[in-house]
Amino acid sequence: MANPKDQIKLFEERQVRAIWDESAEKWWFSVVDVVAVLTDNDYQTARKYWKVLKSRLATEGNETVTNCYQLKMLAPDGKMRLTHSTPNQ
Repeated sequence: MANPKDQIKLFEERQVRAIWDESAEKWWFSVVDVVAVLTDNDYQTARKYWKVLKSRLATEGNETVTNCYQLKMLAPDGKMRLTHSTPNQ
């Protein structure tokens, strides 16, 4: 069973995985899920989009990517998997 601190948030009727960080007192959201909502794409397309964007940003020296961490979140297949996440600022 998923931790009660692991939740699915809805944004425009689309699922966005989130996890509460007790020590930092902030929510972390799955970047891929947010990209999927913003680009109106499925999970796999959003995952590829994020991978390419992250690579381009890193090449340009953009530090935005350094604020993203891999955290385990419940995946669509029901397993806990690592995903890139960013805190709610």
